[in-house]
Amino acid sequence: MDKGNRFNSGEFKYRDPPLNRWVGLKTENFTLRCFQPRDLDAVIRINMTCLPENYTPFFYLQHYRNFPKAFYVAEVDGRVVGYVMSRVERGLSNHKPLSIVKKGHIVSIAVLPEYRRRGIGKALMTHSLEGLREYGAEECYLEVRVSNTAAINLYKSLGFEMVRVVKRYYLDGEDAYIMSRRLT
Repeated sequence: MDKGNRFNSGEFKYRDPPLNRWVGLKTENFTLRCFQPRDLDAVIRINMTCLPENYTPFFYLQHYRNFPKAFYVAEVDGRVVGYVMSRVERGLSNHKPLSIVKKGHIVSIAVLPEYRRRGIGKALMTHSLEGLREYGAEECYLEVRVSNTAAINLYKSLGFEMVRVVKRYYLDGEDAYIMSRRLT
């Protein structure tokens, strides 16, 4: 087994289909599609409902303009119930010592509480990872509260590993795990 590319080796049960199979994906319970500016109010409401970290409308629109293939929303019956917003950065690799690489950054992901545990978060993440690959990202990282066990387990199921702890990362003083995975 190729340990350098565990995601495509079949080691994980969940496998990314090509992006063209994901665009406009519909399941019995939800639809995933690329974010559009008309979704901004709904995404801001979800963020304010689910997360203590809030962003300006310009911040969301900047990510949409720069990385539209890495910004998705989930809908149930025409209502936006979740989103993921990502970008590509250059920086030190979490997997190749002393190497500068293009890496994806999951900036924000949220699903309304009443729509969790339906596979929406996993599907949003998978879409975003595929979009980041299309932008040439070699790896992807994210920050997660150390107390957010459900999210940590989701990220582990997608191949993310804990890289380090950042003390007092969040405004309320909680620590964050930096989690990362290879994309190539």
